[in-house]
Amino acid sequence: MSGLEILYEDNHLLVVNKPAGLATMGAESGPTVHSLAAEYIKRSCGKPGRAFVGIVSRLDAMTSGALVLARTSKAASRLSAQFSAKSKQAALSNTTKRKKPVPTPPRKLYLAVVEGQLDGEADHWIDQIRKDDSAHRMRLTSVPRTDSQIAELRYQLVAATKANTIVAVELLTGRKHQIRAQFSDRGHPVLGDRKYESGVKFSSGIALHSWRLQIEHPTQRIPMWFEAPLPSSWGRFQNELDSLQDLREHLAEQLRPPTNESS
Repeated sequence: MSGLEILYEDNHLLVVNKPAGLATMGAESGPTVHSLAAEYIKRSCGKPGRAFVGIVSRLDAMTSGALVLARTSKAASRLSAQFSAKSKQAALSNTTKRKKPVPTPPRKLYLAVVEGQLDGEADHWIDQIRKDDSAHRMRLTSVPRTDSQIAELRYQLVAATKANTIVAVELLTGRKHQIRAQFSDRGHPVLGDRKYESGVKFSSGIALHSWRLQIEHPTQRIPMWFEAPLPSSWGRFQNELDSLQDLREHLAEQLRPPTNESS
């Protein structure tokens, strides 16, 4: 499939490793993940008409990595409920009573190279974020507003060079440009991200990669992990990264969700 590497495929799912520079859908011109996936399914299954591809989450055009697509309307509905559960969890985080159970949200683990040196090896950030339509970007606000939402993430330092820091980031909410805005606001823009004040070029897109993604299979109802290999543009940082297996084990422990025995 031109432009897309398949990470997993069955009758309900198509998981791809999206390259930087390719929009998920809705581009004014040129191919998108949606159009390429539809062409692939139509060709591989010999479908005479249009192939169904459900977009249940998105990656920014300049971000690479694991992206899950639905191949049936049932899968699309159930996966969309999972991804929206991140937002519902944030909205209900201070609420003791819930009328309906919220589906188990996916876990999204990104790798990013940011400018400068971070103060600590790990942190947990909760901010208010809003759209700035005139500037086509997101902005953090110091206080909640009628047009703002909670943006929550955790990060763990992976490695550092003299000029940059490599971090693993787990999104606890799924806001547009969330990682880019939260790191930039603290003076550490993602490498190559000119929209968010990076002054350093990156050879393909920006240095933000959706590395590992866990979802619940929409019909089998079992947890599934998918991992997207780093793009070649990350080659100069390979010496600073441990082996991927060591990194998986380290981050699985460091970014393990806190337990809540009272829940």
